[in-house]
Amino acid sequence: MKHNIYLKIGSIVMIALLLLIPAFMISGLISERESTQSRAILEVSSKWGGQQTLTGPFISIPYYRYVRETVGKDSAGRLVQVKDYIHILPDKLDIAGEISPQKRERGIYEIVVYDSKLNFSGTFQKLDFGALDFRPQNIQFDKAEFVLGIPDLRGIEKQISLQWNDAQVSFNPGVSSTDVVNSGINARVIVSDSDSLTYRFSFSLDLKGSQLLYFTPMGKETDITMHSGWSNPSFNGAFLPDSREISAAGFNANWNVLHLNRNFPQIWSGARYNTTESAFGVDLLLPVDNYQKSHRSIRYAILFIGFTFLVFFFIEVLNKIFIHPVQYILVGIALIVFFTLLLALSEHILFNPAYISSALATLLLIAGYIRAILKSWKLTGLITGILTVLYSFIFVIIQLQDYALLIGSIGVFVILALTMYFSRKIDWYNLSLGSK
Repeated sequence: MKHNIYLKIGSIVMIALLLLIPAFMISGLISERESTQSRAILEVSSKWGGQQTLTGPFISIPYYRYVRETVGKDSAGRLVQVKDYIHILPDKLDIAGEISPQKRERGIYEIVVYDSKLNFSGTFQKLDFGALDFRPQNIQFDKAEFVLGIPDLRGIEKQISLQWNDAQVSFNPGVSSTDVVNSGINARVIVSDSDSLTYRFSFSLDLKGSQLLYFTPMGKETDITMHSGWSNPSFNGAFLPDSREISAAGFNANWNVLHLNRNFPQIWSGARYNTTESAFGVDLLLPVDNYQKSHRSIRYAILFIGFTFLVFFFIEVLNKIFIHPVQYILVGIALIVFFTLLLALSEHILFNPAYISSALATLLLIAGYIRAILKSWKLTGLITGILTVLYSFIFVIIQLQDYALLIGSIGVFVILALTMYFSRKIDWYNLSLGSK
């Protein structure tokens, strides 16, 4: 092996491939730690209140329709009465509120929970039942319900009273129909088929939740204004704010959505539409992406190992010295340990300082080892400098998420070009390693 170039190349390639096994194991460890964080968030959310997506309010009115039921092929069948629901959305919906986030800890993990104070108001105008071609006598107006969909009812902090025109109505838990929402609250209201009546409503809701607060634009015109002291919001969902102000003191945001912007009408019957596709709002997630960045770092393990071994190999070829495969293995293990250090440190400090600390520790370890085996400060400085450039290059790629592919491709091309340049005069047919 000491003088057979092909045997040496084969052993280096084999060592590099074997080192990918612990690299994949570390990738699995990152996923496991990420799952542990998700379980911690879920545990805290289950006691405080989960992610909230408010749907509504809207009116649900039961009605009866008749379908023909046949028993056999020759049977004319009989009419069967079936109960269904009409769902009516408000013409105007205004929501104004304030979100007060708090941080909770579960082990080493931080979770964002919040209290919110929301004020709802709006109107229902001219309930047009003729658009559905129903007979008024089949509609049970006396059982109409004013419904607000809330995924996690444990988040409700105070009693809720609905102002319906001049009447005060108390809310009840649950929903009679799951056509639109599966969980929520309802209040029995009085409506009629008169197209001249306007129904005004207003109520306040104190709601707890975790991580995010979303709304579904149920009004013909929906206007939502939110204020919070959280300085790192992420606005997501089907609609972005029409206006927003973000500063160190918090954020203000306003959404204005028309019924023309969504894919469901103002009135329908049954479970014909999925309203959650139009939900939008704000995420209050902590700006911690260490696991995503650790995943992206471990993808470059083959580049770390391959390029380091390539530098070692060229040092052997150009300087006529011999580096034993065991020494390749030890340096390769040091490169792999870098990723475990990065993962462990990034759980306690920010990712960038964790990366720099792990890279410095690994570089010092490899530099000390190279100095001991090569007995040359010049070669030690050369290898350490090249590895420093490599670590810096990967660090830049991780930061530039949108341009990672472009920068990475250019970097690999440059590495290939340098390799070809420095190996252009090597006589591979008459090449031996080490001194004879």
